[in-house]
Amino acid sequence: ACVWRQWKRVRTRFRELRALGLPEWVVCQLANSRKGPWRMAGGPLNSALGDAYWRAQGLISLTECYEVTRQSWRTAGCGPACPVV
Repeated sequence: ACVWRQWKRVRTRFRELRALGLPEWVVCQLANSRKGPWRMAGGPLNSALGDAYWRAQGLISLTECYEVTRQSWRTAGCGPACPVV
């Protein structure tokens, strides 16, 4: 949705979507759509701008960050003794 808002003109949307490798008929439908960014975020635009695109842009996944943090959380314990919860 954030990229869709940056691509304000139909010409820009068409050029950027073609560069992502979408078929031309899909590009025409998406670029000429009058729907807002929230509505457009769930369809073919989401598959075109997948995780690989965002990693290439330098963004990190919030899910991956959460999983790394989650693995470090542990229940308090004292070796062989029963943990206190």
